[in-house]
Amino acid sequence: MSTLNLHHLRLFRATAREGTLTAAAKALNISQSAVSTQIKALETDLGHDLFERRGRNLVLTEAGRIALDYADQIFSASEQLTATFRAVGGQRKVLRIGALATLSRNFQMQFLAPLLGRDDVEVVLRSGTQASLLRALEALTIDVLLTNQIPARDAASPYLVRRIDEQPVSLVGARSRLALAGQGLARLLTTAPLILPTPETALRAGFDALIERMGIVPRIAAEADDMAMLRLLARSDAGVAVIPPIVVRDELANGTLYELFQLPDITEQFSAVTIARTFPNPLLHEVLDPAGAGAGAGAGAAAGLAASRVGQ
Repeated sequence: MSTLNLHHLRLFRATAREGTLTAAAKALNISQSAVSTQIKALETDLGHDLFERRGRNLVLTEAGRIALDYADQIFSASEQLTATFRAVGGQRKVLRIGALATLSRNFQMQFLAPLLGRDDVEVVLRSGTQASLLRALEALTIDVLLTNQIPARDAASPYLVRRIDEQPVSLVGARSRLALAGQGLARLLTTAPLILPTPETALRAGFDALIERMGIVPRIAAEADDMAMLRLLARSDAGVAVIPPIVVRDELANGTLYELFQLPDITEQFSAVTIARTFPNPLLHEVLDPAGAGAGAGAGAAAGLAASRVGQ
């Protein structure tokens, strides 16, 4: 197959959107015959018919739908490329952040704090699995990944991992658990129903090591891989949660929950994962090094926050 002609692809895309050769030709300000000829050339290059005629309209074939999907991706990438180079030498206005879906929302807001209150910045926050967000990072569709899971690295790995925070982990429960907590840590761990992170998490590994050293067999009431769910279970008094206090900061402040014990030698580590880029996003410096970002970080009225599946 010959090299794909992007001009032909652009005419095909316009025709697919308009539905007729006449409408496409009018939108592109060229003759209908020119549009028809060049679409036929594209079909010859690809080896498949892209349209079938139904009355006066052109309808995409299966091959046409596939080609349109690729065309949209190609021209979207082209627009992003142009925008990136236009931004070189000046401040970029958008920071795209990927956050592990199970990560503390309070921590995410703390990370964003240097950019909030600015009317010249838009923050796009996407959540997902570690694997999907690492792919997005490599594809340059996000600028940084926030995670509490350190990605596996070897000599060929592109990831740059920076630890940005470390939080203590505590036993947190409702007021009804205070009397039992007064009898000591061992008594609380032995008697109270526990709400735990799932076994594959680093936090759970640390907790399991602790109770093994103490010779305790816990009563497990619930397990969850989502910090928001651990928080809700603790609020409903389903048991005592093993959780970083930052996750339940508001509940501790208003007395809905209580920090019963801080667990020894267990912490939750939060990291920012990036990759080396020729044109890094300057806004990253302001969230990774807020102390050195300058006094201008707090200027403006309000940041635009486009968030996907990000709750309290």
